[in-house]
Amino acid sequence: MELSGKKILFLGDSITAGGGTTQVDGEFPNRYTDVFQRMTGCEMYNYGVSGSRIAKQLTHELSWDSEDFVKRAELMNDEADVIVVFGGTNDYGHGDAPIGNFNGYDEYTFYGALHSLIIKLVSKYPDAYIMFMTPLHRLGENSGKNERGNPVQQLSEYVDVMLEVCRYYSIPVLDLYSTSGMQPEIPIIREKYMPDGLHPSDAGAYRIAQMLKNYLERV
Repeated sequence: MELSGKKILFLGDSITAGGGTTQVDGEFPNRYTDVFQRMTGCEMYNYGVSGSRIAKQLTHELSWDSEDFVKRAELMNDEADVIVVFGGTNDYGHGDAPIGNFNGYDEYTFYGALHSLIIKLVSKYPDAYIMFMTPLHRLGENSGKNERGNPVQQLSEYVDVMLEVCRYYSIPVLDLYSTSGMQPEIPIIREKYMPDGLHPSDAGAYRIAQMLKNYLERV
């Protein structure tokens, strides 16, 4: 795919918003979306909201608890050539929505929210190239409890669910969990690419942007 001039919408959480990268005058010029824009010459729209999750939440304790991806997909620009969805780590990290099952369409489950999100995106952008990126590895991804103390499956199960649902709808996925080379359990990788064990640094954002560029140019 020729990316120059393409209108590309990024729906995501704090990583898409720029968390972990260098902040300059209130902006995040080194977040992966901006790096990607400079690399490709695309027309970039960033819809990253820190703390947001794909699934709707059963309880609302924080202001962004209602800013789920399913809801926000309806508010994006009406025109797009490419949609990139990058989320799921917060569903694991501090969500209270259960994973559910493949045949369930309840938006208060991870399975159901993925079904609903994909259907909404395909319906709104039938001619766009829609793709997902899986969560990155993070510290504590196998702890059994999330940041709120809720029992939770391993992060890898959320990745597997995303891959399964996207495969059903024939939605392509860039599997960063398996191919990014960023595993913060390795000290040198954490220091360079994910200092807080979750959010990519400038170097980590550059790596994601380069991987995404390579991925889309092969389409």
